[in-house]
Amino acid sequence: MMMMVVVVVMMVMLVMLMKMMMMMMMMMVVMMMMMMMMMMMMMLVMMVVVVMMMMMMMMMMMMMMMMMMMMMMMMMMIMMMMMMMMMMMMMMMMMMMMMMMMML
Repeated sequence: MMMMVVVVVMMVMLVMLMKMMMMMMMMMVVMMMMMMMMMMMMMLVMMVVVVMMMMMMMMMMMMMMMMMMMMMMMMMMIMMMMMMMMMMMMMMMMMMMMMMMMML
């Protein structure tokens, strides 16, 4: 009789243990899934950030290039203006000289 009781108690304990183990396993699986999801999300965010950074860099580079081009154009324009002025001055001088010569 006593033996039967002990056996029954053991069986019950075993079943409880099994249930506990199953619960633990389920919890572990759920935790793992959660971790995986979190990791995936983090990866996604990182990717987006990297892409954004790249875009920003590209934009900055383009802006710099544009600025440089503008500066170059301005310089060219100024140079051209100066040249024109010089030419005009030369022409004027020549004209003056001619006039002087004529006078003489």
